[in-house]
Amino acid sequence: MEIFDKLTKINNCSLALGFFDGVHSGHRKVIQAAKTLCNNKTAVITFKEHPFAQNSDKYITTRDERAKLISLLGVDYLFELDFTEEFSQISAEEYLKMLYEFFHPPVISTGFNHTFGKNKAGNPEFLKKYQDKYNYKYVEIPPQTMDGEVISSSKIKEYLNNGNILSANKMLGYNFSIKGTVIHGNHIGRTIGFPTANIKYPDKIIQIPYGAYSAAINDTKAIVNFGKKPTIGENLEPVVEAHILNFDKNIYNTDIEIKFIKKIRDEKKFNSLDELTAQINKDIKEC
Repeated sequence: MEIFDKLTKINNCSLALGFFDGVHSGHRKVIQAAKTLCNNKTAVITFKEHPFAQNSDKYITTRDERAKLISLLGVDYLFELDFTEEFSQISAEEYLKMLYEFFHPPVISTGFNHTFGKNKAGNPEFLKKYQDKYNYKYVEIPPQTMDGEVISSSKIKEYLNNGNILSANKMLGYNFSIKGTVIHGNHIGRTIGFPTANIKYPDKIIQIPYGAYSAAINDTKAIVNFGKKPTIGENLEPVVEAHILNFDKNIYNTDIEIKFIKKIRDEKKFNSLDELTAQINKDIKEC
């Protein structure tokens, strides 16, 4: 998949429009619609930063991870545009005309709540209205639901914020994850028999609550604690500590991906390291 940061002419290219944070199961329907309705090349048109949503500085995935997930769907081109002040003043029809001139798309697909253009004037009804004028077939993907809830990035963020990893993963269709470089900690874990790989929680990713989690690293089970380690000291910086089961290799300064499976419990201050050790043994049984 080729990635561009500005529009480039690619004739007869089907388009999927949206921000696609998390590339959840609803997003994949939108992208697959653009791919499967014709045999042409397919492009996803999106932005580097979310132009409209509140708390847009916190995402489910990084841009790199979003691109990887989109690429896995067989998309040919990804356009990640800058949402500039000038761009925000483009009318819905000006934007649509721009897409027409660059791509002459046979198909345009979006989700049911997609908007674009000045004052969000572009929407599914708008795209239906202009099909004949700009010679494309429009596909609107209706709301996709799970357990009676509409699948959306905002709902997934809510689940993650509340520690409901199971429901977030179900909507995503894969395990929520974070990546980071393993750093040195205070080595307390090793002294009590649970060496950990520590990383900083990514600044741009929606934060899960402090607590203990069942997780996997390179398909190996792990028990992960995210928090300020109140048993060890006061006012410590939050850190992600992963104890990888049946693993004792030196992986400092290497990058790891932690895939969260479920939350086990909230973070707790214990009266002693012995109490902490006993709790970790209980947590491991929950993995």
